[in-house]
Amino acid sequence: CRESNCYSPERVKNFLKEAKLTDQLPLIIVCDRYDFVHDLVLYLYRNNLQKYIEIYVQKVNPSRLPVVVGGLLDVDCSEDIIKNLILVVRGQFNTDELVEEVEKRNRLKLILPWLESRVHEGSVEPATHNAIAKIYIDSNNNAERFLMENQYYDSKVVGKYCEKRDPHLACKAYERGNCDRELIAVCNENSLFKSEARYLVKRRDMELWAEVLNDENQYRRPLIDQVVQTALAETQDPEDISVTVKAFMAADLPNELIELLEKIVLENSVFSDHRNLQNLLILTAIKADKTKVMEYINRLDNYDAPDIANIAIGSQLYEEAFAIFKKFEVNSSAVQVLIENVSNLDRAYEFAERCNEPAVWSQLGKAQLQQNMVKEAIDSYIKADDPSAYLDVVETASKTESWEDLVRYLQMARKKARDTYIESELIYAYAKTSRYADLEEFVSSPNHADVGKIGDRCFDAGMYESAKLLYNNISNFAKLAITLVHLKEYQGAVDGARKANSTRTWKEVCFACVDNEEFRLAQMCGLHIVVHADELEDLITYYQDRGFFEELMALLEASLGLERAHMGMFSELAILYSRYKPDKLKEHLELFWSRVNIPKVLRAAEQAHLWAELVFLYDKYEEYDNAVLAMMAHPTEAWREGHFKDIITKVANIEMYHRAIQFYLDYKPMLLNDLLLVLAPRLDHTRTVNYFTKTNHLQ
Repeated sequence: CRESNCYSPERVKNFLKEAKLTDQLPLIIVCDRYDFVHDLVLYLYRNNLQKYIEIYVQKVNPSRLPVVVGGLLDVDCSEDIIKNLILVVRGQFNTDELVEEVEKRNRLKLILPWLESRVHEGSVEPATHNAIAKIYIDSNNNAERFLMENQYYDSKVVGKYCEKRDPHLACKAYERGNCDRELIAVCNENSLFKSEARYLVKRRDMELWAEVLNDENQYRRPLIDQVVQTALAETQDPEDISVTVKAFMAADLPNELIELLEKIVLENSVFSDHRNLQNLLILTAIKADKTKVMEYINRLDNYDAPDIANIAIGSQLYEEAFAIFKKFEVNSSAVQVLIENVSNLDRAYEFAERCNEPAVWSQLGKAQLQQNMVKEAIDSYIKADDPSAYLDVVETASKTESWEDLVRYLQMARKKARDTYIESELIYAYAKTSRYADLEEFVSSPNHADVGKIGDRCFDAGMYESAKLLYNNISNFAKLAITLVHLKEYQGAVDGARKANSTRTWKEVCFACVDNEEFRLAQMCGLHIVVHADELEDLITYYQDRGFFEELMALLEASLGLERAHMGMFSELAILYSRYKPDKLKEHLELFWSRVNIPKVLRAAEQAHLWAELVFLYDKYEEYDNAVLAMMAHPTEAWREGHFKDIITKVANIEMYHRAIQFYLDYKPMLLNDLLLVLAPRLDHTRTVNYFTKTNHLQ
C-alpha cells in the first residue's frame, strides 16, 4: 500500500473499509497517499476508531491535521476531542489550512485555546495572529485594541475579513498595514469619510492625495468636508498640515483650500499663529475669492505683511494693501498706496495727519508737488522737516509763482543744509516777495549763496531794488551803477561807475543819463569816455541821434582840458561846430589847428560851406594851391588881400599865377599891380605881357 503503484486507490480503499481489519494502518496509508483523508476520518469516527485518527495525525502525517479537523467537524465530533487532538499533535502542519477548515464551518472559536497557547509560546506566524484577530472580531472581544496593538497579523487578510462584518475595524486593519487602496475603497463604500480623512492626513502621501482629490472621484466633496471639519482639527503635527495643504494646492482647489485654511487658522487651533499658513490663506483668497481678503487681513496678525501687500497691489486690491500697511504701521508704504494706486490725495493727507510721520509727509509732499499743489506740498515737506527735494520744489514753485510758500520751505531747508543752491534760491525768493529787510539781513550775515548770480537774475527780471542790495553787498559797482540807472538814481549810478572805473559802465550810465536828460551827470560820465578814442564815435552818435547837440558840444568843450585829450576830441568838436555852431569854428581852429585831424575837418568845413575856415585849414595843411583856389572860388567869404598875396607865392603850380591874374582882373583890377609885384620873381613875363595885350589891358 505504501510503495506500490499497481493498484486502484479507490477500489483498494473500499476493499479495506469493507474488510474491517483489526489494524486500520493499511487503510490509513492508502487514504493518506491518495488524498482520501476526509473519507478516512468519516469511516474511522463512525466506527468508533478514534484512536486511529490520533495515530494518523500524530505518527503517520501531522500535516493532514487541518483536513482531519474539518472532517471531524463535519460529523459533529465533540469539540473537546478536536481540541485535544490539535493539542497533542506536535508535528508540522499548516496553520492557515487549519484556520481555513475551521472557518469554513464557522467554528473558529474552537481553536482559540490552541492559538493563544501558540502566541504564548512566542509564535509570530501571521496565520496564527490572523485567526485570533478574526475570532476577536466575531466575538467583539477588544477587537479594535488587538488590531491596533498586534504586530503580526496580515492587515490585508484581516481587513478583508472585517469589511462585511465591521467596516470600521477593516479601516483600522488597513490603516495599520498602510493598505491605501483597500482602505479608500472600504471607506468610500461605507461612507467612512471621517476615517479616510484622518488616514490621509496622517499618511502624508502626495500621490494618494492626488488620487482622492481628482475630479473623477465622486466621493471628493464629502471627503474634503471631513478633512476640513475633523481630521485637521484633530492633528497636532505641523507636517500633517503642511502635506495636506500642499496636496490641495497641487490639486488646484483654491476654494477648498480656503475652507481648509480657515479651519486651521481662524479657529483656535495650535496652528492659528502659523506664519506660512496665514500667508497661504490670504494669498489663496487673493487668487480665488477676493471678497474674503479684507476679512483675513483684519483677523490675522502673523503674516508677511509687506510681501502680501505687494502681491495685493499686483492684483489691484489697493484697499486691502493699504489696510495691511496701516495695520502693521508701515505707514510710508500705506500712504504710497493711497497716492499711487488709489490716487486720492485727500485720503493721503488725512492719513498723514493721523500718523504724523516725516517719511509719510515727505511722500505726500512729493505727490502734491507733482500735481502742482505747491502750497500743500511745501506744508507737507515742512511738517516732514525734509529739505531733500529742494530742486523739484524750487522748480515747481518758480513755475507757479508761489514765492511766499517757497520762502517758508527754503527757510526750513537752510536750517537742515547749508547748501549754495538753497541759500541762493532763498535770496531770489526774498527778492520776488519784496522782503528787502530779510534780504539785506540775510546777505549781511555769513552765507554760502552765489550772490552775484542771483543779483544778475534779479536784474534780468527787473527787480532792481533787490539787485541793488545784492550788487552793493558784493561790491560789484559796475552792475550796481547800471542797476541804479534803472532805479533813476543817477547820482548814485555815477558814483558807482566811478568806483567800477570801467569804460563800459561809464558808457551805460552816461547813455542812461542822456536818455533821461540828466546832462550834468551824463557829462561827468562822458569825460571818462571821450578820452578813449575808440569810444568817442559811439558817444557822439548817441547824443546826435537824440538831438542833444548843445550838450554834446558842451561835453567836448569840457574835455579839451583833460590830460588825456587826444586829436579825435578836437577834431570832432570842430566838425560839430561846423554843423551846429559855425561861428565858433574859426576861433576853435585858430586855437587848436595843430591838434585836429585837418583832412577830416577840411571835409566838414567844405560840406558846411565855411570857406574862410577851409582856406585857413588849407594854409595850415600847406595845401596852398587849394587855398588859392578856394579864395578865388569864394572871394566874398574867403579872400583877404594880404593873405592871398602871402599864399600865392607858395603855390607849387605856376599856372596858379595866371589864374590869380585873371581873378584880380575880374574882381580887384586896382590891386593888380600889387599882385604882379609879388608874382614877378617866378612869373613868365612874356606870357603875361602877351596875355595882357590879348585882353586889351596893355596901353
